Amino acid sequence: MDEKSSSETRGNSIRCRAAVSRKPGEPLVLEEVMVAPPMPHEVRIRIICTSLCHSDITFWKLKDFPGIFPRILGHEAVGVVESVGEDVDEVSEGDTVIPTFMPDCGDCVDCRSKKSNLCSKLPFKVSPWMPRHETSRFTDLKGEVLYHFLFVSSFSEYTVVDVAHVTKIDPSIAPNRACLLSCGVSTGVGAAWRTADVEKGSTVVIFGLGSIGLAVAEGARLCGATKIIGVDLNPDKFETGKKFGVTDFVNSGNCGDKSVSQVINEMTDGGADYCFECVGMASLVHEAYACCRKGWGKTIVLGVDRPGAKLSLSSYEVLHSGKSLMGSLFGGLKAKSDIPILLKKYLDKELQLDEFVTHEVRFDDINKAFDLLIEGNCLRCVIWMDKQAGS
Repeated sequence: MDEKSSSETRGNSIRCRAAVSRKPGEPLVLEEVMVAPPMPHEVRIRIICTSLCHSDITFWKLKDFPGIFPRILGHEAVGVVESVGEDVDEVSEGDTVIPTFMPDCGDCVDCRSKKSNLCSKLPFKVSPWMPRHETSRFTDLKGEVLYHFLFVSSFSEYTVVDVAHVTKIDPSIAPNRACLLSCGVSTGVGAAWRTADVEKGSTVVIFGLGSIGLAVAEGARLCGATKIIGVDLNPDKFETGKKFGVTDFVNSGNCGDKSVSQVINEMTDGGADYCFECVGMASLVHEAYACCRKGWGKTIVLGVDRPGAKLSLSSYEVLHSGKSLMGSLFGGLKAKSDIPILLKKYLDKELQLDEFVTHEVRFDDINKAFDLLIEGNCLRCVIWMDKQAGS
């Protein structure tokens, strides 16, 4: 729909287009929906562009809860605040913002601490509702409720997001780059920068060279890691990885009679300083932990495994090896303070974002974006909400 002035829409529902996921695994349906005005602590955003993440595909395929339909997916985006609800003072109408699935309330003990990005006031969960009121702001033209996704739902020309999930940014930054920091690139870079605190001259191993793994490589490069080893089944990914600082490659399907961890332990003379699991397989977490250096090595888990998957580590090894094993949700970043830092690094030509965007499409072609990612033909596909991609 055409951009409307806030004076016309403030306090009223907005009729606009959205790409609705009505059945698991079936193409999204572009249809008109109603977007209710924001309630207290909420903002309504006009989405400029959004990018497709593997998490969208994962939940699009799920037949059982937390898969739920009909739903408006999408959680990597940038937009402009159209209107604000009561008790919102940190952003105003017209501000350019990045919505994030992780909250940053700024008030709770966790958000005030440097030790955690896990807000305790609005704890993260995979919910079909808004976080405070547990209701939806979306309905179709028949009045049927449409469910939210990861508190963002960016596959809609307008969406409503809690202010704790919104970060104000410099409006001059290209939206088709800024949106990448809404989830994927931030998660990978942050895991190296904030969660692991990778040191200059260190050795890093990354299991899985998808977009998250490559973002970890970019973060490790920024931190000054000397050796960055990528592990993947696809050797073509090594060439892509070199752009982001990957120095060595291990084909996990071509290690002969040795395990991947044995190969890496030999390459690193006893284990890497930091190992990142970016695929979502318990077996790879075990391999990452096994090739993490004794005494100070850290293994960081970013990959999302199947529901109910469990790890089985030797109690003896945990006690005697002195290694650390930790998870990293949203890369350990505090959105409101860390995203502006990353954007400045991009403007200063320190952080690479351009290289992650391999495709751009119109909103009308959103299903093409799904095909590209499923076929493994892209890292990030940016979806423009206006009529012409990039216009």
